[in-house]
Amino acid sequence: MRAPVFGLSPEWLLRDGEPVATATVLSHPEQLVRLRHACPPAARTAVLAGDPCFDRLLTALPHRDSFRRALGVSAGQRLVVVNSTWGPRSLFGDSNDVLPWLLECLAREPPVDTYRRCVVLHPNIWHGHGPGQVRAWLRHAEQAGLTVVPPLGPWRQVLAAADAVIGDHGSVTYYAAAIGTPVLLGAFPEEDLDPASPVAELGRTAPRLRPYEPLLPQLDKLLAGHHPDRYAQLTALASSSPGASAALLRRAFYGLMGLAEPGPPAYLPRLPDPAYGKPPSAAPSAAPNAAPNAAPLLVPLQVLTHLRDRRPAALPEITVTRHADGPGTVAYQAPGPEHTASQTAGAHTAVHENVPDATRLLLADVVLHDSRPEPGAWAQAAMHRHRHCAMAACVTGPDTCLVRIPDGRLVTLTAAPGADGHRDLCDPAVYASALYAWYERGKPVEELADGLVVVTGDAEHHLQVTVTPPR
Repeated sequence: MRAPVFGLSPEWLLRDGEPVATATVLSHPEQLVRLRHACPPAARTAVLAGDPCFDRLLTALPHRDSFRRALGVSAGQRLVVVNSTWGPRSLFGDSNDVLPWLLECLAREPPVDTYRRCVVLHPNIWHGHGPGQVRAWLRHAEQAGLTVVPPLGPWRQVLAAADAVIGDHGSVTYYAAAIGTPVLLGAFPEEDLDPASPVAELGRTAPRLRPYEPLLPQLDKLLAGHHPDRYAQLTALASSSPGASAALLRRAFYGLMGLAEPGPPAYLPRLPDPAYGKPPSAAPSAAPNAAPNAAPLLVPLQVLTHLRDRRPAALPEITVTRHADGPGTVAYQAPGPEHTASQTAGAHTAVHENVPDATRLLLADVVLHDSRPEPGAWAQAAMHRHRHCAMAACVTGPDTCLVRIPDGRLVTLTAAPGADGHRDLCDPAVYASALYAWYERGKPVEELADGLVVVTGDAEHHLQVTVTPPR
């Protein structure tokens, strides 16, 4: 037996056989058709007034680049959003444990500087289990770079900024498809849905996640094969009056009150840029516009490097690829015959000093920290505490890193602004790994006086290098 139509069935709309609401707001005539079929007594209360949430998303799309910068997504990075509605057959509630596998793959497979990962969960999940329990379930993924958007956080801005969404039958995943974002369905219970609904059409249209198969090829295929108009039919069904919901709703509200509308036109406030700063609290009272910035990576990082010494024609270039260490991590590959004498590959391990398993620091070539009040003093003490490591690096700002090298000198690595004038958004800990790649090959840091180019994914970062003698 098929479940009742969510939101349109008598159990949702009637009491003692009469409509509970004076006005039942619908976003599209197709909903009115289904309402007449599912609950005829409520059809006389229907008001077609568009969708204010969808309208705010449409208005936000021209500001996508601004949102991405505020969220810390750098040029060349892909933002993947994992979304789940509530319920036992949602992505979060799936009994086959797809979500734990998915979060593990997102942490381990893609390079951490090429992909940013966010998770947006339905408020009922937070309310039903409690913020502490939800955070506990997601803790390991957060330590590997997952950003958790709190229930009152800027989820619409995150959705507008996303390159791909892995979701289910919830409204957020539907909105993602309706604004043209590639969607991969990790859970989709057709039996819970009205087959005539637009959400059911999403299930017939969007590709499905293949659990327990390599994730990165699935993401690459999703992004490479997507066409912006793939979900044009779903866009048309999201609202019959795109951009007009504020006016239509105000007219309905004032009509119910028997009052004349005010003179100024009705409008919906534009979604603000998330405030780029501290990671937001998981509590429902968190500041609504706080940006869900990535916290420091607390898992050990396996770092692959590739050095091209292009002098004197150009600055040295070091490609840095970082993976969260653990099962499924890409193994180091020795340089092949295509590498010349001026092209050398290497590998090392970088570990944050606050790593949950402190024994992992015994394997660190580079020990990391961030936001220390006296970074130089911390670096000196860290080299003493971890005598086996070669370098201690402290992120001192959004585009700056201070590194203590074995001879006691301090090297400040600062990214120059991009061609667009914006500051570099790369994690500055990457710069320390690039310096390690240079130093382990026996090259003096003085030879970097003119600068250094660091490559992560498709993005280049131009660094200024300043060396301070030991005190």
